[in-house]
Amino acid sequence: MTLDEAKEQFIQTWGTLGSNWGINRTMAQIHALLMISPTALSSEEIQNKLVISIGNANMNLRELIAWGLVYKELKPGDRKEYFAAHKDIWHVAQCIIRERKRRELDPVRKAIETLSNITTNKNDPETKAYLEVVQDIQTLANNADKVIDKVLVSDKNWFYKKFIRFFIS
Repeated sequence: MTLDEAKEQFIQTWGTLGSNWGINRTMAQIHALLMISPTALSSEEIQNKLVISIGNANMNLRELIAWGLVYKELKPGDRKEYFAAHKDIWHVAQCIIRERKRRELDPVRKAIETLSNITTNKNDPETKAYLEVVQDIQTLANNADKVIDKVLVSDKNWFYKKFIRFFIS
């Protein structure tokens, strides 16, 4: 396999994986392209390499910046905006975890908290059954939140040691 073939396969694979962590395929492909690019690229270069519209490139670049995965670079004497991706995969993982937590777990925790505040008779069997399920979900969500917060502030060596210890023991 040539380098160009490997890079194309990486971009396509990362695009497919992106849908598993909550972003569209094109956004993930742009991210992959920027991760493997040795220099920052303009939106026009991204558009040409991935054969997408300039609007699609710009929209997805803004979203990647919002996720914290991509940042702008300015080149002296050039008015174009250039974009680069963070290359540290630990940083990438933390950005993805942080954004998914914000988009998915935080709203669930808020909804479950609201749903657990009912004003009916708490001794009623139907109410007890309802509250038991809601409180179990709340406990799971709160524990997941604590684990995610721990991962987000940890350094990668600590995390890898814990991760390996979890699977070995």
